[in-house]
Amino acid sequence: MKSIAFIKKLCLIIILLGVSKVQSLAQTGTTVDSALLDRITALEEQANYHKSGEDHFMMVGLTTFGFVNSKTTNSGVTTKANSFPDADNYEFSPMFLWRHENKFLMEFEPSFNNNGLSVNWADVSYFAAPNLIIRAGYFVLPFGTYAKREAAGWIDKLATDPMGIADMTPTDYGVEVEGGLPLGSMKMNYDVALTNGAQLNGDGTLTTGNITDNNMNKTVTARLGILPFSNSSLELGVSGMFGKVGNTGTAVSNAMGNSYAFDLNYVNNFSPILLNIKAQYNIQDITNETYDSSSVAGTQQLYTFNNHTTAGFAQCSIRPTGLSNFLKDVEVAGRYTSYNTPSNSTFGANQHTVTLGLDYWLSWRTVAKFSYEIYNGNSTAGVGQNSGTTSSNTMFLQFSIQL
Repeated sequence: MKSIAFIKKLCLIIILLGVSKVQSLAQTGTTVDSALLDRITALEEQANYHKSGEDHFMMVGLTTFGFVNSKTTNSGVTTKANSFPDADNYEFSPMFLWRHENKFLMEFEPSFNNNGLSVNWADVSYFAAPNLIIRAGYFVLPFGTYAKREAAGWIDKLATDPMGIADMTPTDYGVEVEGGLPLGSMKMNYDVALTNGAQLNGDGTLTTGNITDNNMNKTVTARLGILPFSNSSLELGVSGMFGKVGNTGTAVSNAMGNSYAFDLNYVNNFSPILLNIKAQYNIQDITNETYDSSSVAGTQQLYTFNNHTTAGFAQCSIRPTGLSNFLKDVEVAGRYTSYNTPSNSTFGANQHTVTLGLDYWLSWRTVAKFSYEIYNGNSTAGVGQNSGTTSSNTMFLQFSIQL
């Protein structure tokens, strides 16, 4: 029975988190799309064939392929482009899972995208107790929910990621503790990580996922989620990420990065309609430092700016799962995204997108998407950078499958 219970947790890892990380959702019972429940049932049946005390290997994965057609106007100049396989969103990612008895799970996910091979994560998890998982290695930090739970192509309702949201959620080296607890009729989950942390670049941006730390400080990232209703239809989360980002022995050695995120996930069935609402808002603050403009302006000039970045999105989708004809496999989605980077920096901009989508679910794990995205951006950069406005209209055709 212990083996079966463990495999059930593994099933939830694969299905609910988009082949992502071990989440505390197994303990908190978060409401999910009904199309995923068939897969959970099937894998639970397969678990009956496993025997206690054995080691097991499983290979899963996902792929996303598409076509993109865009028209972009930048400061009055219009360009058109179209491409297979939509390079910004193409991904082929097998995932390898090794389970050692009932306590240890090793995850490794390489990914082929942008014409190169990378690693999404590589870590080992120890199931210390029913409400406690300890992880070490290279993993997605618990900052908000989008990057860790919702970014996989077969989970995301739209063909693109919301601007800035995933970019502000690093993958890093370190240790992590997570789990979930009941609170009467409510539930909660927690996730805390200690990692090397981001490194400050010469223009005020951050580099993440460094295997060696650039200072003697470690970054703490934590998320707390509350499910206030007994049916777990609503989850509210708050996250924080705090740590030094400056290089030891430099003028910016004391530079600090402080980030916050607030997220919402609401999934409920109002027969015959399944309503799915998701939202997240990120805030990133880096202490004001002095930078050298030589690399961008051609001449040396010291400058500073308020290094404050925000990113947020709100998304809603509806699917008539209670109908008996083909309409039950159709889903309509919409999302608004805002992404504002620091004014007077070399990368300053105010950006907004509206994305609309129509999805057809061929099966619980296979989806064909049509998405249309309208983008508007206004440069607020300084220090030798050209200001101007950019607008684009982009059509996406996308196919995504989880294996």
